[in-house]
Formats: sequence, C-alpha cells, structure tokens
Amino acid sequence: MFGSWFGGKSGLPEGWIALEAEAQLDDAISASFDKPVVLFKHSTRCGISSMAYDRLRRGWEKNQDTFQFYYLDLLRFRPLSNGIAKRFGVHHESPQAIVLEKGQVKSHVSHNQVDFNNF
Repeated sequence: MFGSWFGGKSGLPEGWIALEAEAQLDDAISASFDKPVVLFKHSTRCGISSMAYDRLRRGWEKNQDTFQFYYLDLLRFRPLSNGIAKRFGVHHESPQAIVLEKGQVKSHVSHNQVDFNNF
C-alpha cells in the first residue's frame, strides 16, 4: 500500500522509467535529443517530496507527450543521485527535477517548485 503512495517502483505511472543504473542515465541523455527528459529525484521519506511526486503523477497525463520521465529513488540509489549532481553540476536537493534537452540541463527545480508548470 505505502510503496505505491511513496513512490515505490510498483506505483510508477505508465511511461515513467525507474532510474536505477548509470547506463540508464546515458539512455536518458540520448533520449533528450528527441524530447526533453525529466530526471525526478525523490526521497521516499520526505513529506515535501511525496507532495511533489503526487503533483507530478497528477500532471503526467497532459504532459506525457512533451517529456520523457525518469524516476530516481534517491534513498535506494544515492550513488547514482550523487553522480547526476556531479555530472551536470547541479547541486543535489530533494525533491528535485532536472530537465535535460539535447544532452544539457535546460532547467532544474527543487522542493515546492517541482511541478510541470515550472519546467
């Protein structure tokens, strides 16, 4: 029950990709040449992150054609989260959404700013 509410892999909306390995990050960068990619870094223990996750899930239906979406459980995959921060030069925050376009960071938002309207 709580796994799906707090962003457990089984509760991901259709079309979201669970980001769990460095090779998938390379895939996300490549995909960003076709359409913008959102890397959503989510803490399953944080209330603000859970609210951001819920906002994104609710907004997904009208944005799924615009963005490719990758979900990162940063508690389970902290080294990958740190690698993203280092690779793109974006200071880690949680929750955080990083938008990639043509392999580069187009924008990034954190905390209560994580919303499709801010990408």
